[in-house]
Amino acid sequence: MKLLAAIFPAFLALLVAAQNFNDVTLEIINTDLAPDGFTRSTVSANGTFPGPIIRATKGDTLRVTVNNQLTDPTMRRSTTLDFDGIFFDSSNVYNEGTPFVTTCPFGPNASYTYVLPLGNQTGSYWYHSQLSLQYADGLRGALIIYDPDDPQADLYDVDDDSTIWFLGDWWHNASIAMLESYQATQIIPVADSGLFNGAGRFNTGPLTEYAVSTVTSGTRYRMRIINASARSDFTVSVDNHTMTVIGADGVATEPHTVTEMLIHAGQRYDIVLTADQPVGNYWINTILSGGNAAHNLNLNATLGRGILRYEGAPNAEPTTPMTLGPADPIILNEWELTPLDPVPVPPFDVELSFVTSMTANASSPSGFNSQWNINNVSYVSPVVPTLLKVLGGATSADDFNVTENTFVIPANKVVQINFVPDPNNELHPFHLHGGNFWVIKSNGSDIVNEVNPIRRDVAAAASGGTILRFTTDHAGPWFFHCHIFFHMNAGLASVIAQGLNETRTDVHPTEAWDNLCDAYYALPC
Repeated sequence: MKLLAAIFPAFLALLVAAQNFNDVTLEIINTDLAPDGFTRSTVSANGTFPGPIIRATKGDTLRVTVNNQLTDPTMRRSTTLDFDGIFFDSSNVYNEGTPFVTTCPFGPNASYTYVLPLGNQTGSYWYHSQLSLQYADGLRGALIIYDPDDPQADLYDVDDDSTIWFLGDWWHNASIAMLESYQATQIIPVADSGLFNGAGRFNTGPLTEYAVSTVTSGTRYRMRIINASARSDFTVSVDNHTMTVIGADGVATEPHTVTEMLIHAGQRYDIVLTADQPVGNYWINTILSGGNAAHNLNLNATLGRGILRYEGAPNAEPTTPMTLGPADPIILNEWELTPLDPVPVPPFDVELSFVTSMTANASSPSGFNSQWNINNVSYVSPVVPTLLKVLGGATSADDFNVTENTFVIPANKVVQINFVPDPNNELHPFHLHGGNFWVIKSNGSDIVNEVNPIRRDVAAAASGGTILRFTTDHAGPWFFHCHIFFHMNAGLASVIAQGLNETRTDVHPTEAWDNLCDAYYALPC
């Protein structure tokens, strides 16, 4: 025993030393910014929009320290970060960042360090505030995991910070006021502008400079397109150029060439773009759609765009018209994508049907006059986070409030979720935290693919009867919600609680995590 006691600390030290830690610090502050020319107070990471790029390499363990220094009362002053698309094993679920599911937020003058072992994941991801509608105020940025042995490396020549295309909708009003407006009117506020890499314009606004993506003739670029919107879709194209899709939501795909793609809130696509046109300036068309533009006369969908500039071209805007994209586009259809490395799709053990609906209810528990529902239940965040309830002994759905909309499923099962078709329903980009799913049936297609469907973590569910399938092979409660955050805040969310007994065995939170809820509920109102 003495020998073991002497050896174990040395072994542990070697184990820790073998890990490749990647340390990042984000200072969350209120900063006046004007990405589209209109100056407003924002919630920002390190004072910028987008926030700083978090870069990692396959196999790294990320340690992201978040220091909350927020002071502006027009927006939420507590915060918590979500790392969209990053997998978490059951032992690390408490670092996942979903408020009142896996953690509590933390207030001003407090800090928390998220530890994220990245394992074998590679690809394009992003981070954002998961609290309320706070990321619409600016707290969002790219997270890229590079693969030194990328099997697709022969398809491109350049893949660096300059090849990230970060798209987002932008509002001139702060999030608390917008949620209050939504509560009162049942109308989601329409964005004032769309932004490409943190720049854009709005009707009657100043002629701010568009963000430029610089290329060299004859060179192939891996462009990483991230839709970091709180509401909006973007239709993306590049004048006179094709785009070859090689990845979706961090999963490599067989090359598939298109000239136009629709990308929903939260989704990411990796494309190869070849600089094969005459030297010049070309419009990168990123056309925002989300709501009736008549509800916000600032919005001009054609003004949220970028410039593809060849080396040697003048420092000027393209002389060609701003269009909505190619006249005869080759459109990206999700169901036409196939994975580079197909994972066999197992038959399902558990089948769930999800009916999404909106009802007018002035006395809804969420406080919204228009509440969104899954199977007639509108999600309301609990006071005690789901994970704390599980660690405290919760074993079945009856141990959670009905409004937590928690589906309890044993470990190591295969779950299929069928979204019931409804031609009157809106489109909802549903996102699964902590893992991803096979898209067995895409919205807009009648094809059911149980052989080689793509895997991703955000998929459109609307009138077309989307079918998703995933395994419960990592225990813990995982948020599953619409990535239109107005809908999410009005109840369009659920929790997939996987393997509760295994969660209690595997999860051993840190003292820092244990203290979060007491500190949060001690904050002044």
